[in-house]
Amino acid sequence: MIARFFKLQDVENESVFLFGARQTGKTTLLNQLFPGVRYYDLLKADKFEQLNRRPELLREELLSCKENELIIIDEIQKIPQLLDEVHWLIVNKNLRFILSGSSARKLRRTGANTLGGRALRNVLYPLVSAEISDFNLIRAVNNGMLPRHYLIENARKRLQAYVGTYLQEEIKAEALVRSLNSFNRFLEAAALTNGEIVNYQNIATDCGVSANTVREYFSILSDTMLGYMIPAFRRTVKRRLVQAPRFYYFDVGIANYLLNRKNLLPGTTDFGHAFEHFVIQEIIACLGYSDNENTLSYWRTSGGVEVDAVLGDARVAIEIKSTPEVQVRHLKGLKIFAEEYPQARLLIVSLDSAPRLTDGVEVMPVGYFLQQLWAGKIV
Repeated sequence: MIARFFKLQDVENESVFLFGARQTGKTTLLNQLFPGVRYYDLLKADKFEQLNRRPELLREELLSCKENELIIIDEIQKIPQLLDEVHWLIVNKNLRFILSGSSARKLRRTGANTLGGRALRNVLYPLVSAEISDFNLIRAVNNGMLPRHYLIENARKRLQAYVGTYLQEEIKAEALVRSLNSFNRFLEAAALTNGEIVNYQNIATDCGVSANTVREYFSILSDTMLGYMIPAFRRTVKRRLVQAPRFYYFDVGIANYLLNRKNLLPGTTDFGHAFEHFVIQEIIACLGYSDNENTLSYWRTSGGVEVDAVLGDARVAIEIKSTPEVQVRHLKGLKIFAEEYPQARLLIVSLDSAPRLTDGVEVMPVGYFLQQLWAGKIV
């Protein structure tokens, strides 16, 4: 059994929302951390029908609970009306709740009670390297890090089922889009720009919809935890910078499936793209689980010079290259970045065999980088 890095410590004193894409392991984690706690699973048809018909039943069932008792409601977005009852129980009975779900969008879209700041927001990400004792980079880059996908040799069929299930359950069931066909085309077009600067008009042309519709589709991916917009670093000194965001799917395995990338091995362009995505995915999760307020952005000049990841206010700059040996030419973006932000720590993550320092840049083999990242020595 994999011990998750995320411990949900906020729940010791507070009620919390726990969001995360489907199959990130929310239910498994909650069962591990809180055995024996009263648990409402809204995926069960009988419980869903009962509470959907009469949300006040929740209050009636919990009135006899002891003060400060913990209750878990899984898939809370399926019955947003329950949040009024939860709010009352927090205020009047001093109960604590874990409210788990895969999407905050339906809660906002229906005008649901978001508890007025009485529940802290947490996010569970896919597996991370620090959670796996015998971590396998090649498997991670190919399969992604969702538990059901990473833990088997070939995740192709499960990835296919995951994308289909997402369309059926998250999009169709919640009526988030008018046309599933156009949204399906968008998912593929978004994959083609995965890790690239977002051009809404180009994607709109490819999908046969308006640019505003594409913006809404990206918003759906963000709200249902299936993608991230990485903003451009905006503090300028001398050079004019690109301002548009970059998009990444929440898991590299999903991007691989949509792009029909298979059997990825070092030395290929496709592996290089997936390797970069995986490292960014780890950084996003580490930042999400950390208490510090560092942000993630990328840096690109109008002339095309770029750095893959910038942490905080130019505190750390990270370039990601799947090369087996970093050469001087790979340092160009970092060196130009350092001309404008000389205080920055410069790192390049690669497939090098050992850590080294070259021309002021720390060359970090990916395994060493991941160790340092999860030890809190980078973020």
